[in-house]
Amino acid sequence: MLRYLGRTTGYSRQQLTRLVRQCLATGGLTKRYRPPAQGFARKYTGADAALLAETDALHDTLSGPATKHLMQRALLVFWDTRYARLAFISVAHLYNLRAAAGYRARRQHWAKTRPTGIPIGERRAPRRTGTPATCASTASTRAMRMG
Repeated sequence: MLRYLGRTTGYSRQQLTRLVRQCLATGGLTKRYRPPAQGFARKYTGADAALLAETDALHDTLSGPATKHLMQRALLVFWDTRYARLAFISVAHLYNLRAAAGYRARRQHWAKTRPTGIPIGERRAPRRTGTPATCASTASTRAMRMG
């Protein structure tokens, strides 16, 4: 019976033995999987995301390392205690905060498509550069120049 249950469920022999023992002891199987009562504590709050959005609005969304340096400077040089948590944030987590819903609700950065310098989709005749078009004619042109 255990071999049949193992093949149909994919559980290992040890898992099935444990489950059968639990079923015989309690009269049934219950899911005991639930989130912990005390989950991960949030280090950065919604106020931090709002402060980051305000800083980005003032400085036109600089790069992550530059923004981190601005926040460190605000705390260490200008003693602005609002930046106490954000001053020592990692650059990677700074980008995570920028992607959070609280930040995006306060600041949405839209960049228009920039024009390209090269007209990619434009149809026109090729320019005349004076160079031969094929390899065979290139070889004959070289021979004429040398001869």
